[in-house]
Order: sequence, then C-alpha cells, then structure tokens
Amino acid sequence: MTDLQRWTTTTGPHRVTINDVAREAGVSVATVSKVINGRYGVAVSTSERVQQVIDDLGYESSLVARSLRSHRTNVIGILVAEFEPFSTEILKGTSQAITDTGYELLAYSGGGRAGTSVGWERRYLSRLSGTLIDGAILVTPTVVEPGGSVPVVAIDPHAGPAGMPTVDSDNFAGASTATRYLLGLGHRRIGFLGGRPDLESSRQREDGYRSALAEAGVAVDPDLMRVGGYRRASTVEPARELLTRPDRPTALFAANDLSALGVMDAAAALGLTIPDDVSLVGFDNIPESALTTPPLTTIHQPIQQMGAAAVDLLVHLMDGSGDRDTHVRLPTDLVERGSARAL
Repeated sequence: MTDLQRWTTTTGPHRVTINDVAREAGVSVATVSKVINGRYGVAVSTSERVQQVIDDLGYESSLVARSLRSHRTNVIGILVAEFEPFSTEILKGTSQAITDTGYELLAYSGGGRAGTSVGWERRYLSRLSGTLIDGAILVTPTVVEPGGSVPVVAIDPHAGPAGMPTVDSDNFAGASTATRYLLGLGHRRIGFLGGRPDLESSRQREDGYRSALAEAGVAVDPDLMRVGGYRRASTVEPARELLTRPDRPTALFAANDLSALGVMDAAAALGLTIPDDVSLVGFDNIPESALTTPPLTTIHQPIQQMGAAAVDLLVHLMDGSGDRDTHVRLPTDLVERGSARAL
C-alpha cells in the first residue's frame, strides 16, 4: 500500500507535508523543495513525477513557510468587520478581479466581534501582515493610517479619502437621485432613514437627501428623519415611529437596502402596503433587493466593481507603479422597480 492509499483510507486524514510528498515520489525532501520553488537540478521526469504526487495528495506549502523563503506570499488579504451583504458583494468583485494577477485572496473577519470597535483594522493587519499577506484591502475601515507594514487600499472608509488609495461610490449623487425621483412622483413628505452617523457615506447620503429637497423648495422636516443604522433589525423601530405618525410621510428614502427591508418589516407589521400606503426607495442594489415583495426600487452602487477597482489599485501599489493618493469614485444610478408610485 502506498502512502497515498494510506492517507486516503485512514480515518481523520492529516495535513499533507513535504515529507509525505518525498516518500510517495521516492525522492528527497530537498528534491521536492526544488520542484516546488522552480529551481534547477532536477530531471524533467523526476520533476513531473513529484508534481503529479503533489497534485494527487493535494499538498500546499504553508503561507508562513513560503513568506520566510521568498519574503512574499503572493496573497492579498481582504479585511472586513463582518460578512454582510455589502462586504459579500465586495468579495465577489475582488475574487473575479484577482484571477489574472498571480495573487491569491484571503478573506478575514473577526465575525463581527472585533469589528464592532474603532481600530479593528489595526488588529487584523497586525495578525496577517508580513507572514500571511503582501497587501490588504480594508472594507469600511474606522481608521486609515498610511505607512503600515504592507500596502493597503481602503473601500468606503469611515472618514472618507485620506492618505492612501481609496475607493467609494458617489453617495451624494445617488441620494440626490433617489430623493428627486420621489419628488418627481409628487411626494413632498419624504422621510429619511439614515445610516451610521460615524460613516462618511451616511453623511453624504443625508446631504444628498437634503440638497434635493432644497432644490425643489421643500423644507427639511427633522421630524421625518431617523437613524436606521444600516441594519435591518435596527431600522424597524424608527420606521415604525415614522409610519405611525398621524401625518406620516407618503414616501421614505432608506440609506441602504437593509434599512429598506426593515421598513418593509415595519410596514407589514402595521398592516400597511408598499407602495400603496407608502413609497420606498433604498440604496445599494444588493441581490436581496430584487427579491422583495414588491421588488425594491433602489440606487445601484457598483459594489463588485468597487472591489475590482481596489484590487487594481493594490496590485499597482505593490509593484511600485501605484499612487498612494489615488481616489476612485464610481457613479451610481437608479434601478426602478415596484416599491414606489406616483402620489
């Protein structure tokens, strides 16, 4: 019985090591190391045999060992506070964009625990930098500090562009478009469910809402504004407060799609129908927005494209051709579905 047969027939398979490969191929560990690292001095037939055993056993050299040998891992880390719809769409974009770069992708999160406090990205970077990743993409980081141990690109940073390559979408224009759309349908009492106050994107979306109302000559009514916090569950109560007012708004603009889903939950609990009783527009165009009843009218921000743009910036930064002050802002546009109607 060969080592390969033993490995695949015993219970509880162990991690394949370079020693396993050497035994199965009938060569020395030094020879396997030469094949893995593409060094000279190994016959073609031997190299092919070793490579076949590597494929059969599924051997992978550890990232730490690889980095100690070459001072590079050829791995890009994408660091998020938690995996939720926005960061998941970013991951899709980065995984597609990384295909032809020669890098691999490592996604890392503290499961929402470490990411709830300011400075989570410092802790994540200190764990991964140097031995596991060559560069990092930070998604909505709370603190952006240039000059760290590895090159970094930030997507939608809390405080906006500052000191390193960043990627975001045109939050102000998107919010203005959403509000103007509702105004164009005849609505004047338009409520607003804002995002997290600590995020620049939230501030930009509120500014866009206010600007569009001002353009139309409609006074901003603070009584029609609440903070939803960008989460479905946390939006339900503030949405309920707006929808139970005796002079409730005829339309609501939710600062992201998860907040819009929270509005739908609150409306359903109150026996209200969207859009007959209240019109609703969201922001993000996450996949779930097309699956609601009715399908959600929303502002599309190119989330996957943001991830791809971040990969491009980071690869150029790592090879020395990138500009640390680059800021990419991608356009937004309205996706009209069935959650808003003319007054």
